[in-house]
Amino acid sequence: MSEITVAYRYAKSLIDLAEERNALEAVKQDMSFFVQTLKANTQLQAVLRNPIISHDKKVKILEAIFVGKVSADSLAFFKIMVSKSRAGILYPTAVEFINQYNIIKHIVNAKVVSAAPLSEANKQQIIADVKSIAGDDVILQTSVDPELIGGFILTVGDRQIDTSVSSSLKRLKKDFTAEAV
Repeated sequence: MSEITVAYRYAKSLIDLAEERNALEAVKQDMSFFVQTLKANTQLQAVLRNPIISHDKKVKILEAIFVGKVSADSLAFFKIMVSKSRAGILYPTAVEFINQYNIIKHIVNAKVVSAAPLSEANKQQIIADVKSIAGDDVILQTSVDPELIGGFILTVGDRQIDTSVSSSLKRLKKDFTAEAV
């Protein structure tokens, strides 16, 4: 079974448990904190994936980092995953938990890469436009890439809108070379 499938199943189980205990919001915050922590610390990811390191040591490391910072349910979940030799997929499971949470709560992630920083008004306009199409709440991530020259690239799920000047120039170049032949 693929890592993604296994992570999906564990995340679904955790969502079900959190909903049953009315702790969905708390566990979502815990998983977000866990993902941020592992993104910032690749050594911790390596330790969790390393099959040579004992389960007890992994549990102690997780307890040292997360006790008092995450709920008891989340910590118990981490321990169960480690005891089942699934510590290596804790990170993808947490990411998948957040994805499933977003589906349940009708939240869409959108990413905008622009040539220059967007003003707050531009961000709000993009959020409103995406919300009108998707019908869900929108979490907008922004970044700047000066190589776009102008315009932006908006990604929502598997859809992408590219209004960048650099893409337009590439299309023009392709068209000119195709007509010249």
